[in-house]
Amino acid sequence: MSKTAERLFVLTGGPGSGKSALLDALEEKGFARTTEAGRGIIRDQASINGQGLPWKNPQLFAEMMLSWEMRSYHLALTHAGPVFFDRSVLDVIGYLRLMNLPVPSYMQQAAQTYIYHRRVFIAPPWPEIFKQDSERKQTFAEAERTYQAMITTYTGYGYKLVPLPFSNIEERIQFVIEQVGSKKNRH
Repeated sequence: MSKTAERLFVLTGGPGSGKSALLDALEEKGFARTTEAGRGIIRDQASINGQGLPWKNPQLFAEMMLSWEMRSYHLALTHAGPVFFDRSVLDVIGYLRLMNLPVPSYMQQAAQTYIYHRRVFIAPPWPEIFKQDSERKQTFAEAERTYQAMITTYTGYGYKLVPLPFSNIEERIQFVIEQVGSKKNRH
């Protein structure tokens, strides 16, 4: 694993499992992080009545997520210390598989080009905190299927999944920091 990949940590899983809340809390503690492509694209596309919405054009939505994730990767390289990703390029592949859509060869190439730490944090489905909203229209059953798609995708590319505990946010932060073995380090 390259020195760069050693400090790029992904949090993945199904929607509504506490990933973004954990990333927000890590950011408050001084850690660098990315923002989730899916929510950002949905927000932007909905504001202009665009076609890149998952319920309008899932293939276009995936293309937009791939671009977002590649840009997030490049931006993360400007940070000296650990960076936490709210999903990654591999989540786009998992999404396409979940939707039974073909995965273009260039997306597979992206998954081999944009390398993250081999230990990936995965948030299991958590019914007690799952909520739908204007951007998260998936049901809990869809969240569970997304979780399974991410397991298959990440392990298929050789990543080792580290399940996040069902615990409060402070305990989850402590768990992640212990796993990463690093202190915050912004540039």
